[in-house]
Amino acid sequence: MKVAFVSGNQEKLPDAVIPLGLLTVASNIPNHHDRRIIDLCFEEDPHGALEAALRDFSPDVVALGMRNIQSADYSGTSDTIAYYASLLDTVRSASDAPIIMGGSGFSVMPNELMQRLRPDFGISGEAEVAFPALLNRIENGENVDDIGSLHHFLGDLLISNPAASEFLDMNDLAMADRSLADPRHYQRVGIDAVQTKRGCPLRCEYCTYPIIEGRVGRLRDPSAVVDELHAIVELHPETNHVFIVDSVFNLPRTHAKAVCREMIERGPEIPWTCYANPLGFDAELAELMSQARCAGMEVGSDSGSNRILESLRKGFTTDQIRNLNRLAREAAIPDCHTFLLGTPGETMDDVLMTLEFIIDLDPFGAILMAWVDDYEA
Repeated sequence: MKVAFVSGNQEKLPDAVIPLGLLTVASNIPNHHDRRIIDLCFEEDPHGALEAALRDFSPDVVALGMRNIQSADYSGTSDTIAYYASLLDTVRSASDAPIIMGGSGFSVMPNELMQRLRPDFGISGEAEVAFPALLNRIENGENVDDIGSLHHFLGDLLISNPAASEFLDMNDLAMADRSLADPRHYQRVGIDAVQTKRGCPLRCEYCTYPIIEGRVGRLRDPSAVVDELHAIVELHPETNHVFIVDSVFNLPRTHAKAVCREMIERGPEIPWTCYANPLGFDAELAELMSQARCAGMEVGSDSGSNRILESLRKGFTTDQIRNLNRLAREAAIPDCHTFLLGTPGETMDDVLMTLEFIIDLDPFGAILMAWVDDYEA
C-alpha cells in the first residue's frame, strides 16, 4: 500500500521541529508499504502543497499527524482545530483514501476531535504497533475491533477501543528514519529531536504528558540513544543542535546519568537541551550533563510559593528549585525557568512572592505565562 504521512504542524515558535512521532511511526510499518512524508511546516500555501503532493503520490491511506491543539502562544484551540478541519477537506478533495489521525495533539482529546473532524480512523497514544495493524486490516478488509486505542465510526456512533494492556518497549522499535524527513528542517533550522524515554510518573495538575504517554516509564537503552545521535549527524551533518523531547530528562536520575555517560564516551559532540525537574537533580548529574555538552535546560518551576507548588501537585519545593539553579550555575549549564501567574487559588501576594523569587533566583532565563481559565473572555 502507498501511505502518505502528513505533518500538518506549521508552528515555528521558537523553532520549527521535525515531526519525530510521525517519522517513528512511518519507520515502524512493514517494508512492503511505500511511504512518503508530506511536511507542511515550511509551506506558504499548505493546502496547495498538500493537494499537489497527494495527487502526485496517489496514496491508499493518508495518515495525518496533529502535534498540537493550540498555538505556541497558548491563545486557544479554535484556530488550530479549524486549520486541521480544512486540511481534512483538502485531503478529501484530492484523494479517496481513508484518513487516519494521530499524534500528541490528537491524543489529548481524541473523542472530541473525532466528532469534530470526522476522520475515518484515529489512534491515540503510541501508534507504532496499532498503525501497522490498522494498515493490515484495511489492506485485507478485516475487522478493527481489537486494535488498542483505535477510534472509528459505526454509522454515526463513535467506537473507541480500549487501550492496549501493555505499553510498548521502546527498545523494540526502529529508530526514526531521517532520510524520510523534509531536508528544510536541517537546511533552515539545523535542529533535530531525540527521545530517551516515554511515560511520566509526575502528577502536575495541568500537564498532558501522562495522557499522551501514560505514567509508566519505558526507558531506551542509552547505547540506542547515542546510536540515533550518530545516525542524525552522519545523515545530516548540518545539524547543529538536538533537543531531548522527554517530558523530564532527569527522571529517573540513574537513566539520565547513564545516557550522559554514553554520550561522553561515544559522542557525537553536538550540543543538546532538555526539560529538567528539580526532583532528582544532583551535583553528579549536573557535571555529567555538562561534560556531555548539555547547552541548557528548561525547568517548569511554576511558582515561588510553596503553597501554590503544592496545589499544582508539583512534588518539589522552592528550596529544590534553588538547589537545581545553584548546581546548574556551578556546572555552567544555562537554566531557563517557566512560571505560571494566576493559577487557581493564587492571590496577588502569591504572584508578588513569585516575582521576588525570580529576582532572587536570577536564573539564566525566565518565562512568565498567565493562567487564563476562559481564553475567550
